[in-house]
Amino acid sequence: MSHFTKKRKLDKNVQDNLYFDSYSDVTIHEEMIADTVRTNTYRTGILRNSSLIQGKVVLDVGAGTGVLSIFCAQAGARKVYAVEASSIADQAVKIVKHNKMEDIIDVIKGTLETIDLPEQVDVIVSEWMGYALLHESMLNSVLFARDKWLKAGGLILPSKAELYIAPINDLVVEDRLSFWSTVKDQYDVDMSCMSDFARKCIMSNDITVNLVTVEDVLSHPSKFAELDLYSVTTEQLKSVKGAFKCECFGSSAVNALCVWFTVTFPGGEEKPLVLSTSPFKPETHWKQAVLYLDEAVDVRQDTTVVGEVNMYPSEDSSRHICIHVDYTIGELKKQSKTFSIPDGYSGEAQQ
Repeated sequence: MSHFTKKRKLDKNVQDNLYFDSYSDVTIHEEMIADTVRTNTYRTGILRNSSLIQGKVVLDVGAGTGVLSIFCAQAGARKVYAVEASSIADQAVKIVKHNKMEDIIDVIKGTLETIDLPEQVDVIVSEWMGYALLHESMLNSVLFARDKWLKAGGLILPSKAELYIAPINDLVVEDRLSFWSTVKDQYDVDMSCMSDFARKCIMSNDITVNLVTVEDVLSHPSKFAELDLYSVTTEQLKSVKGAFKCECFGSSAVNALCVWFTVTFPGGEEKPLVLSTSPFKPETHWKQAVLYLDEAVDVRQDTTVVGEVNMYPSEDSSRHICIHVDYTIGELKKQSKTFSIPDGYSGEAQQ
């Protein structure tokens, strides 16, 4: 009897329960609140729009511990509805009371799609982004809230998301691949035959969430997709795709592609505020999404890396993202590879 069986597609309720359960522990919330780039950018983005929040009604989608709701109350909101599906909502209630804001903030425990609000809202705020922007993200819920609860001309924070890609040379991977050739010198046992197996394991179809250093990036980034949260539809999220073109800085070897995102807050009376997960910017808990190629390819100054990226929900779990890349490096023939985040790897989309 085979040890391998076809992976069963999870029922949506099971998917949702697994997702919300992952936010019931303190660790994930500690990681997100401790991400000062993330949390300070949200705080600044909300306070900069205080003229549009004062005296208004706000909906916080996926409120988690309620910190964004409190920022909105501090910005002068008349009422904030903090909707949170996981059991961390119980802690949010305590935090709201501890900050003496229970008259302004109502914590509502439940999914956005099933709860009811007593009124339409003027503002929607949400930290919905997951790894590679869309893995386990709550964007569908934000769009549901927009279409059902947001008044015409209302404000969405953040209001725009953009996706970028660039070729990289991951030196750590190069060291790992060459490791097996060094064992003989160390122990007088030749294990160089492990190299092909190591390459198969390391240069796999997994989306690897890692910090990428600036020195590893081989070109300027290329933006391949943009989402306007005022107009994007759930149907469009079934395939977020676009073309890219990068020109390499100099001689190196491309062994992976790196994907990251930005989200933008309207600036009110100031310029828009950008939360970036770029390797050129300070580190965030989202890090970057690394897509390893099957083989490293040597490049020179101005060698082009061109192609198309398509991001779409996994057939096994709609909350999991797949990334398909068609790419051509220099004069070589076009290659294609599809990536996904391994089972059990939890992304962050709430707080």
